[in-house]
Amino acid sequence: MNRRLVVVGLGAIDVLGSVLALVVLTRARTPIGPPQGTASTGSAVIVAAGDIADCTSMGDEQTAALLREIPGTVIALGDNAYERGSLRDYRSCYQPSWGSQKSRTKPAPGNHDYESKNAAPYFSYFGTEAGPPGKGYYAYDLAGWRIYSLNSNCSSIGTCGEGSPEYKWLVADLRLNPRECVAAYWHHPRFSSGSHGNYARMQPIWKGLYNAGAELVLVGHDHDYERFAPLDATGNPDAGHGIREFVVGTGGKSHYRFGKSILATSQVRNDDTFGVLRVTLHPDAYDWQFIPVAGANFTDAGTTPCHAPPVSSSQSGLAAPS
Repeated sequence: MNRRLVVVGLGAIDVLGSVLALVVLTRARTPIGPPQGTASTGSAVIVAAGDIADCTSMGDEQTAALLREIPGTVIALGDNAYERGSLRDYRSCYQPSWGSQKSRTKPAPGNHDYESKNAAPYFSYFGTEAGPPGKGYYAYDLAGWRIYSLNSNCSSIGTCGEGSPEYKWLVADLRLNPRECVAAYWHHPRFSSGSHGNYARMQPIWKGLYNAGAELVLVGHDHDYERFAPLDATGNPDAGHGIREFVVGTGGKSHYRFGKSILATSQVRNDDTFGVLRVTLHPDAYDWQFIPVAGANFTDAGTTPCHAPPVSSSQSGLAAPS
């Protein structure tokens, strides 16, 4: 595969196969405003992070201040209220910060939410926006995109394998609701250079999304920020049809440091900055911008077009569930 990198000022144009991505990396403070992430007619904004609220940390108050400046749908990527995801944790720690944006939040559950039996306080706090209790996965449409909030707490819901209710539901919904652009989010990263590493239990889900031509996946769990190159069903680079994963465990709880084992497909990393990822969904593309909390400097931004499913697997990965 030919790769060409052309540096333009503080940015870079990265051409991988047929995909053109404009990537901007800078250590200067990036204002919250145009041009990145500004929704135009027919577009919508989502703003996401996970690993959020702890009554002993001020990080979630800092990221909540960002939310108040950004319109759109808020996505809480799990481990939303420490330490046990209890109703007290949600009321005392999450509600004063991210809870102010509850009416526009589409959450996903994390492992700390399941520290409370069956994640009952999580489902009680978010209500119908959390999906059916006992399942915790659901789908919705936004700016022509099909968006999936999935449950990666596989042992708590039985399994995430190809025979699981979640997988069968996902594959069926992908078949019934074909879209040019598809995104998904959950808590545990399928791929990560962070301390938790790769979460293989979500491999069937990842493969099903890849075969359907999904564009991006947002996750948390590792308390850092990491952006990957577009990846195929097995985690290899695929510029033409791959899924780009963002680890955004930067909601405010704490930071995890990266070690020496960095995945070859990891493109950008940061382990000392709280912030949120703003993604603007266009009818045929998406823009992203990591927005740091006040006083921090790290940012990451770019744009990538939507793509068709891989021809070789467009049918096999979407076979009707048994």
